[in-house]
Amino acid sequence: MEHITAPVMESVLRKDPGEKEFHQAVHEVLMSLSKVIDSYPNLVYHKILDRIVEPERVISFRVPWTDDQGILQINRGCRVEMNSALGPYKGGIRFHPSVNLSIMKFLAFEQTFKNALTGLNLGGGKGGADFDPKGKSDLEIMRFCQSFMSELWRHIGDRTDIPAGDIGVGGREIGYMFGQYKRLRNEFSGVLTGKGSQWGGSFLRPEATGFGLVYFAAHMLAGRSETLEGKTCLISGSGNVAQFTAEKLLEMGAKVISFSDSTGAMVDHDGIDHEKLAFVKQLKNVHRGRIAEYQERYPHAQYYRFNPRDAFSPLWAQEADCAFPCATQNEINEQDAKHLAENKVILTAEGANMPTSEEGIEIFLSSGMLFGPAKAANAGGVAVSGLEMAQNGSRLQWSRSQVDDHLHRIMKNIYTTCVEYAQRYSTPENFVDGANIAGFIRTANAMLDQGYV
Repeated sequence: MEHITAPVMESVLRKDPGEKEFHQAVHEVLMSLSKVIDSYPNLVYHKILDRIVEPERVISFRVPWTDDQGILQINRGCRVEMNSALGPYKGGIRFHPSVNLSIMKFLAFEQTFKNALTGLNLGGGKGGADFDPKGKSDLEIMRFCQSFMSELWRHIGDRTDIPAGDIGVGGREIGYMFGQYKRLRNEFSGVLTGKGSQWGGSFLRPEATGFGLVYFAAHMLAGRSETLEGKTCLISGSGNVAQFTAEKLLEMGAKVISFSDSTGAMVDHDGIDHEKLAFVKQLKNVHRGRIAEYQERYPHAQYYRFNPRDAFSPLWAQEADCAFPCATQNEINEQDAKHLAENKVILTAEGANMPTSEEGIEIFLSSGMLFGPAKAANAGGVAVSGLEMAQNGSRLQWSRSQVDDHLHRIMKNIYTTCVEYAQRYSTPENFVDGANIAGFIRTANAMLDQGYV
């Protein structure tokens, strides 16, 4: 009921002015909960809503480091420990110039419900720094990671808070941070996930978010007796999630036609096959190049340079069957969503965190499009992080096929849970409401059991 959720939203707006991303994330969840909260008077009486929107802890710190010229640089780091009702805080670390408290709080808030949906005993957290790894040498990145961990180490642990990677933080950065943590704590523990597979990491962790996204999309289509076979797919981004989304789509017989980065989008209507995908991986992962260079190798492709003044992205105006936004938050605005709906796209599944604006989501849902929200569709990454923690605890390493079986099962369970809660409390195929309500109820019941903490 809105008379219950509206005061909570008003309180967030008053206490956290200017935090637009956090406001958006909270508003989306509260809109879903307004359909169900009056069925849970205990949760209202014990002010679970008021408590769940407030982080348990926010840590902010400066990160001094020296560049290759010996000049001191200063960045700001932070960690938002949002909710530990279901287990230790779990969520990535992001290195990007856009990092601020609003973005970290929105990500930690989303992570809380995402982790709840996996069925694993994990709380929600997120962290990062306004540091840009692009153009930095390996030594500069190592010095930054060591300085960042020199503060963060005192706030994390394998039973307290277990960070992972995110935008700007891959295997290289995780390795540097883990090495510094090990030096400071004099212990080898599973404090970070996304580690190298030779020293405590899990097979399929790099692939997990992209693979899980495609598994979730396949289950959504199966609900309408459809498959990914022969479907033309748009993908945004060209990093880890986008690359492995493309790889799994190709494996399932789909046709991938696009990638993008912060400068522009590349569209190849002939299709991106395994050879072209290998080129993109080499370009982005090894040479740290721009997606525009794809056109130099394959001149028939079209490249669209992004202009921040444009009202819509040319990427989402392309004709396709499925869309997989895997870049960053709010990359699909209202106009983009209209283009996707007008072009009869039948499915959009979010690989990035909150890549669709609230107006865009309304258009997707009203058009009858299948829409997989990030907290459900991209939960594969944290799911395999949880599996990595289990392997670290037992000092064992599972095979790729074992991890993939677990991942597939978890994504199927998330899909089934979303369907169940959407049918019970909202409308069938409203996976936004299904994910929000299911994640909230599991977390809220744990908070209720643990008292006023």
